[in-house]
Amino acid sequence: MNLTPLAIADVMLIEPKVFGDARGFFFESFNQQAFADATGVHLPFVQDNHSRSRRGVLRGLHYQLAPKAQGKLVRCVRGAVFDVAVDIRRDSPTFGRWSGAVLSEENQHQLWIPPGLAHGFVVLTDTADFLYKTTDYYSPAHERAIRWDDPAIGIEWPLASHGIAEPVLSDKDKTSARLLAEADI
Repeated sequence: MNLTPLAIADVMLIEPKVFGDARGFFFESFNQQAFADATGVHLPFVQDNHSRSRRGVLRGLHYQLAPKAQGKLVRCVRGAVFDVAVDIRRDSPTFGRWSGAVLSEENQHQLWIPPGLAHGFVVLTDTADFLYKTTDYYSPAHERAIRWDDPAIGIEWPLASHGIAEPVLSDKDKTSARLLAEADI
């Protein structure tokens, strides 16, 4: 596996070693020991999630408060998404900054997002299947969201370049997501 640190400390783009031939391909999508050796992260993964969304759906920016903060190892197994992590750790030198990467079935890249960061993605293809491994269980009481379009963060979502006039949001993201300056973090 090849690791590329992104602009936020501890956020890493992971490129697995893929073995392909005329039959297709094979790769280890997760190996606890290899992940720990490569990243230095020794957190257990306790839950796997799978979402399917259509073009223009934007999920996020979601996070959970401590003591239920979740680290996420994410990947797109069908289609393509633009995936984003936002540093919401007040004591971090990169507080309020974002990092993003295209994750797709073609590039098979993964993104490690440590606990204490908000996460979101927008679907760039007709549909996308997105997988998350999390280091803690989903906890509605600890769940929070930051607005996807917070000007203080300034995420450069590639909407227009993918024919997306306006992202499709959940009702919850429309009504409960806050600006970072007002967020419970």
